[in-house]
Amino acid sequence: MAVSLLANEVSDLCIGKPAVRSLPLSAAAGDLAAALRRVARSGAPACVAVTGPTRGAVVARVGLADVLCFLCDALAHPAAALTKPVSALLPKDGAGEVRRVDPRASVLEALDAVLSGAQVLAVPLRAGGRKKHLGGGGATAAAAGDFCWLTQEDLVRYFLNSIGLFYHVAARSVSSLGLVRGDFLSVRPHEAALSAVPLFRRAVASETAVAVVTEDGHLVGEIAPALLAACDETAAAAIATLSVADLMAYIDYFGSPPEHILRAIKAGLKDKGLDAMLELMEDETLSSFSLSASGSSSSDEETGRARLRRPSSGSYGRRSAEEPVVCSPASSLVAVMVQALAHRVSYLWVLDEDDDCRLAGIVTFADVLRVFREQLQ
Repeated sequence: MAVSLLANEVSDLCIGKPAVRSLPLSAAAGDLAAALRRVARSGAPACVAVTGPTRGAVVARVGLADVLCFLCDALAHPAAALTKPVSALLPKDGAGEVRRVDPRASVLEALDAVLSGAQVLAVPLRAGGRKKHLGGGGATAAAAGDFCWLTQEDLVRYFLNSIGLFYHVAARSVSSLGLVRGDFLSVRPHEAALSAVPLFRRAVASETAVAVVTEDGHLVGEIAPALLAACDETAAAAIATLSVADLMAYIDYFGSPPEHILRAIKAGLKDKGLDAMLELMEDETLSSFSLSASGSSSSDEETGRARLRRPSSGSYGRRSAEEPVVCSPASSLVAVMVQALAHRVSYLWVLDEDDDCRLAGIVTFADVLRVFREQLQ
């Protein structure tokens, strides 16, 4: 089984992947935010690679959630913070490690790299695929320095395509496989969103989200890095002034909140004496918010995506922009994989079997991949 499944190279999993946009460590944080907005408008995943001084070195993968957390530490002087180099945004503990992998490496090597702590793998692109590469003279080189991301999602999809080889575990429940973790990130709806910034950082590094749960443990929503990435850097003002429940409502408007929410945020900034953040927000409102609002309705109609969903306890009557994706402890491994891939998330919240609103734990792609690694011993 291992021989037939792992005969593929990493490059085989990267066919059709676009080259990643990158910025040097010395680039300004404001340039990073602008680059992320451009990437988001192109429809690509809103993240950018940070490259080091050594040729081909990939230091980190950053998204708007990283920028927002960074600005939340510099609320008194946000404009100055945006002039600092991108290196100032990177976590000091090495979380969210990016590891470079040779395109000729085996899938097993890629799997081991992810399970040993790499958040994402950077794979140099080569033109023509494996056959031309092995043929020697016929291959044309990809552009110097071009690479793509290989993610946990890519590996899970790869194993799902060969799930028949794992029939003896595919139908087992995630509970029986020991995949339901109780050490998930969580916050209460009434808590200040600013107090949850350390949790947002951990969610970015772990490829998960922060569950929003009531006092009795009921799941009412989530704040995920991908949802924060739908806003722009002025969302730091919302984090600084709103409760968690109201931040979910803010996110629900995809960075284009109505005027009454903007007024509430501005009033909160004035009360906290954060005049510099208020000034930045007003400047950005003229460009980012207005442009986003003017272009949102047509795109929403074209995609058929509803901008607002069911109500919650937030002051503005809305909950987070996406329903949390949930499963049961009795859900099978293959069902969880299909569900997560269908919703483009790398985790599923697990609800209690006896109370389908109470949060029991989380299943992550990292733990799912460990199951397949054990089967390949």
